[in-house]
Amino acid sequence: MEEEPPASDLAARGDLRSALPFLPVVLRGGALFWPPAAQESLRALALGPDVSRVASGDVLADALTDLRLALALPALPQRAADGLALFFDDLLSRAQARGWFAEVVPNLARLLLRLPTLLEDHYAKAGHGASGLRVLASQDAGLVLLSQELVAALLTCALFCLFPTAGRAQACLPTINFDGLFTALIHRSQSQEQKVRCLVHYFERVTDSTPAGFVSFERKVLPRQPVSDGITYPDIHAWLASSAPLCQFRVFSSGFIEDEEQEALQVDFANKYLGGGALSRGCVQEEIRFMINPELILGMLFMASMEDNEAIEIFGAERFSQYMGYGSSFRFVGDYLDTKPFDSVGRRRTRIVAIDALDCPARLHYESDCLLREVNKAFCGFFDQSKCQLYVKLFQDSHNKDNFPSINSNEYIGVSTGNWGCGAFGGNPEIKSMIQWIAASQALRPFVNYYTFEDASLERLEEVIQWILRHGWTVSELWHMLIEYSSQRLRGETYKGFFAWLLPSNRPNNEVHYMSE
Repeated sequence: MEEEPPASDLAARGDLRSALPFLPVVLRGGALFWPPAAQESLRALALGPDVSRVASGDVLADALTDLRLALALPALPQRAADGLALFFDDLLSRAQARGWFAEVVPNLARLLLRLPTLLEDHYAKAGHGASGLRVLASQDAGLVLLSQELVAALLTCALFCLFPTAGRAQACLPTINFDGLFTALIHRSQSQEQKVRCLVHYFERVTDSTPAGFVSFERKVLPRQPVSDGITYPDIHAWLASSAPLCQFRVFSSGFIEDEEQEALQVDFANKYLGGGALSRGCVQEEIRFMINPELILGMLFMASMEDNEAIEIFGAERFSQYMGYGSSFRFVGDYLDTKPFDSVGRRRTRIVAIDALDCPARLHYESDCLLREVNKAFCGFFDQSKCQLYVKLFQDSHNKDNFPSINSNEYIGVSTGNWGCGAFGGNPEIKSMIQWIAASQALRPFVNYYTFEDASLERLEEVIQWILRHGWTVSELWHMLIEYSSQRLRGETYKGFFAWLLPSNRPNNEVHYMSE
């Protein structure tokens, strides 16, 4: 086995060279360190308010400006400084604010002083299928494994707004500093305040007791060009040739994806830029998940935006907060103790897969190219790299379902999802539920647990599922019906929803007979 280079050879590492322009530390003489002025400021913060004089939000904003200037960054934007002062001086209780400045801020500064050592240790140990921290650019499939302690240190850099911003837009990287989040507080939005409360709670927790696990961030890619040992981006005809039977599908009218009890890929209804509006004004499904599992935010540091053939899977992110509400009614309601077991690597068995839906007018969702894009996006998120050869076989013969491979009980990991892309992005819940069922089945996932969030348009979902399963349809057959229905919608031959169009009482006799053979 090839040995990893020692920490003294950091300058030779391609992964570090990739990440270094976007990190606040510098590399000289084969070692990482804070610039002297920044280190001096952090040491003062670490000694507490008696030395640093940082005992309020407005003084904290001044200290962060000093840190930024020491890193050759511009001063903290005034509106962000105003937001910091508003939160810590007005919105937070006096008792909690005293604890924050007396204990949490000094502990965060001590954690930051250890960041160079944590990074060097990380790069020294990287390997065994995972690279060191690096920018995972578009079409660059790979996995980065980070300790929760390192994640906490890097998120502290984001809280203190210490990450360089130059070059991030050109690299298609989302915003990572928290200045936009604090700026949004100025508008006195209750949901924004509650988002900050979730994050403040996270930092209180990790400084009180350092988490000891790991989190992995993986970019998954369906190559558009043929590869020797994997599967390529399927076309419409490949889906029509699939021999995969449809997996088990359970419908839940109540409950939430993040509370899923079975081990499953929990779908993040993502923006193509990971995190969406988590660090600005957004407060829907993706943004809420990033607030209650703040370690997800770190993916925004180095994960470039997703293209149509890409997804991002994050394995091991711990949940820290309880919440209620959605959008403008979102509220932080207290601590959450995550009891998910760990895998052999030290990751909590929470798998979150980010897939971004098409954002386009409703009519375009029926175009065959759009249907193909959506099913391939979901399939990319759901597939398991170790099963690629099986996927290839299943796409080649629609009459081969008798030879369908069995699911190993040790790999009983399904999909937990809901109305993906059906809010502001204009998707149709009936179509999107079927697309995700098709993709999960083709990915050899044993089940889909579907949370409807009491969407009235899905009241017949259970009926449709049972009717399809009784007839033993394959992926190919359901895909065929989606294509046919969408074609009729575009030609103006039907205006019914897919479920009403599909069920026997609404189908011509010859079509029901054909699909039931």
